Amino acid sequence: EYLKQQGEQQVTIEGSLPYLYAHYLQEAGITIDYREHLGEKERRIKSEQEVEWLRHAQKINGETIAYACRLIAAAKPDAEGILQHDGSVVTSGRVRILISAVLNERNFSNPHDSIVVTLPHVADCHHFGNGPLRVNDPVIVDIFPMDNATRYHGDMTRTVVNGEASEEFKRMHATVAAAKQTGCDALKPGTTGAAVHRKVIDLLEEHGYSEQRGGNVPDPTKPYMRHGTGHGIGLEVHEPILLSHRGEEIHAGEIFTVEPGLYSSVYGGVRIEDMALVTENGHEVLAPLYEGWEWKD
Repeated sequence: EYLKQQGEQQVTIEGSLPYLYAHYLQEAGITIDYREHLGEKERRIKSEQEVEWLRHAQKINGETIAYACRLIAAAKPDAEGILQHDGSVVTSGRVRILISAVLNERNFSNPHDSIVVTLPHVADCHHFGNGPLRVNDPVIVDIFPMDNATRYHGDMTRTVVNGEASEEFKRMHATVAAAKQTGCDALKPGTTGAAVHRKVIDLLEEHGYSEQRGGNVPDPTKPYMRHGTGHGIGLEVHEPILLSHRGEEIHAGEIFTVEPGLYSSVYGGVRIEDMALVTENGHEVLAPLYEGWEWKD
């Protein structure tokens, strides 16, 4: 009604407007001019202030990642190999609650929860985790919180093992670390998200691994890369563009996650993720953090 009173006969919208609102606009007799990518490039390229907000969000996120990984690494296994901390079983759910509490103390929200996942669920790279954590099993910790003061997000992943890591896990971890560095090094103005992803997959294949997207994998015991290399980030955790197949041209000033991973129902999973700013000459990792799997002090 307000738009009609102002004499508006047409409004321009982009893809994030909920369909319900578009429906009511049309019901009111207002024509919709739909532009899928309206304002997208302006949002993708961050200002100096936005970069600093994202850098701060990632710094706090890294401190929280370190807290969670050290807690898991320092826990004591019982006779059955189940980790214990302060007299209680260390479960995925408990660690996620503690993560949210730490973030809340720093004026950060965790609206999408966190990922603390181990075997067997880690074979599904999107599982948030469930049940007790065990000695010698890799645990992926992925946190993507929002700074309440600025509304900008961090996104970081590390992998931790309490106990002895298997030789295959060590090989997986070294490969994923190299793939992350390859992905970061590939970020530069003028390349594409597809080209960055291709370089990451090429590196994995050089080490005997491969990409497998979609539903069931041919052999779930074998480690596969199950997702794209990364995505834009800012006011939302996932923003355009993707570092994946058909990923578009990359511009200076964009910030991406770079997060290769390998996942197996037998050997566990590995993911290492950072946020990187695309500069005129390459990239800068925001708030770098230890990337290894041994977090015990």
